Amino acid sequence: MKKYLKLNDINCYKRSLTLSQHVWEIVNSWEKFAKSTVGIQYVKAIDSISATISEGFGRFFKKDKILFYRYSLGSVTEALDWTQKSWKRKLLTKVQYEHILNELQELPREIRYLIKFTGEKLKK
Repeated sequence: MKKYLKLNDINCYKRSLTLSQHVWEIVNSWEKFAKSTVGIQYVKAIDSISATISEGFGRFFKKDKILFYRYSLGSVTEALDWTQKSWKRKLLTKVQYEHILNELQELPREIRYLIKFTGEKLKK
């Protein structure tokens, strides 16, 4: 019997989903001003990584899948920007900052692997 890849089998999806929950919990504890200025944008950028991978996974054609996976790379870059701003504005602890930064630095490699895998394994 042929085994089909499931969304939860994709490491970059699982990693970005876990990261989005982590950032949500951090931002949720911020004061109102920080939450409404930086926090909303930060959560949207982080959430967009796993959401876009998920959307690409749900597409039928290889080119569509790869396009959405590439969009998720853009979300990683945006999330890096919000992470830097949050750090500089003293909204993140050093431990939080380093953990988030590490995850965001690993994700592009994993997403590029997903793009390569998709390009090689799918026919259409």
